[in-house]
Amino acid sequence: MKRGIFWVIVFFLMVLSACSPITVLGDLVARFTDQDPAPTETSLPVPVVTDAPLAVTEIITDTPKPVEMDPVPPLDKPVFEEAEKPGTYWVINPSSQARLFVQVVHAPDWGGEALPALVLVPGGISTGGNLLPDAIKLAEHDFTVIVFDPDGRGRSAGIEDYGGFIHQDGLAAVLQFAAGNKDVQSGRMGLVSYSYGVTMATGVLARYPQLDVRFLIDWEGPVDRADTTTSPAGECVMESTRQMWQPCDDQQFWVEREAIRFISQVKIPAYQRLQSENDHVQPDVSHAIRIVNEAVNAGIGWVRLNDLPANQIYDENDPPKMTSEQMDKTREKRIAEFARELFRQFGD
Repeated sequence: MKRGIFWVIVFFLMVLSACSPITVLGDLVARFTDQDPAPTETSLPVPVVTDAPLAVTEIITDTPKPVEMDPVPPLDKPVFEEAEKPGTYWVINPSSQARLFVQVVHAPDWGGEALPALVLVPGGISTGGNLLPDAIKLAEHDFTVIVFDPDGRGRSAGIEDYGGFIHQDGLAAVLQFAAGNKDVQSGRMGLVSYSYGVTMATGVLARYPQLDVRFLIDWEGPVDRADTTTSPAGECVMESTRQMWQPCDDQQFWVEREAIRFISQVKIPAYQRLQSENDHVQPDVSHAIRIVNEAVNAGIGWVRLNDLPANQIYDENDPPKMTSEQMDKTREKRIAEFARELFRQFGD
């Protein structure tokens, strides 16, 4: 009798295990041994096999993605006060609350009338004071010229921002101040950037389209992180300049600081690029070709490289002849000539 019951149980277990051999037997073992049941085939981890390399953060692309803009920052009435000397002011950066030192420059024979204005953006980590000799030369061509120290530089308070959003917000406040200054003709204001200053300039124009700026004149500005770190091979050598830049895979840092990305969203009447045959930093002129092409493709109405025909697309591998180094020695005279032409065409 006992033997018969034994074989009935064995038969019953064989039927169940045939339907789910691993699960049922494993559960029974676990129930009586306190072990976890053996995993079923469907619960086994399936490894992901791919020949593709691990993804890395984007560094540089041939067709840069535009910066994803936040809603347009408000432009409140600028807060400023006169400084100790005539023609000097303190303008508040609304983002950092830092006081920015601003100077308004005129020619020695200026008669007190309002003139078209040029706001100069310093390159590298330099100050408005470094641009004073240039400002004085430009003022002699009947312009009101405005220079400023960005946050953390010169006489300004705040922390160095390397041309990022905080610096751009400060420049927006300076432009608002300039637009309302009694020495500036209404609707006749241009922006002039020197070298890395193009980052701050294109950034403010892209993020504040409501600013009444008629044109940007860009002298030999770097266009992306490889240019900025003076790394021709694109490997981004942070120690190669006076500045200690962030690594080139720090997307959060660089998304605020690449002119090639901003220029595609700039909405101004005109963009003028000045480029000599031997750039003051870069080993070639491909960066100039890239930003000019991007500006044309982005739909800025009038784009010109040096004094070549406007709105042209160039081959980066076969660029046109650039201006000579000799002509670059008269840079301020050329900037003044271009500015007069642009005010004639695009000034209100």
